[in-house]
Amino acid sequence: MQQTLNKGYDLFYWQSDGKAEIDFVLQIDDSVIPVEVKKGIHNRSRSLGIFAEKYKSPYTIRISKKNFGFENNIKSVPLYAVFCM
Repeated sequence: MQQTLNKGYDLFYWQSDGKAEIDFVLQIDDSVIPVEVKKGIHNRSRSLGIFAEKYKSPYTIRISKKNFGFENNIKSVPLYAVFCM
């Protein structure tokens, strides 16, 4: 959270009717980008898909122990590199 605030982003939180939640939501220009923070490598991001479909996000971001990558419209960012976002 601190790294994104240092970059000047306003942070928001989102929760559906108790079924899904997003840790952070960034507004970049006219888009909203959901950001999930996970503690491991193998993790599912069901909430990212729900949010992206509902709000037409161009992509989503998952911060975890997983290395950099882009798959299924999810940008993976390793924990150690959050300052690069």
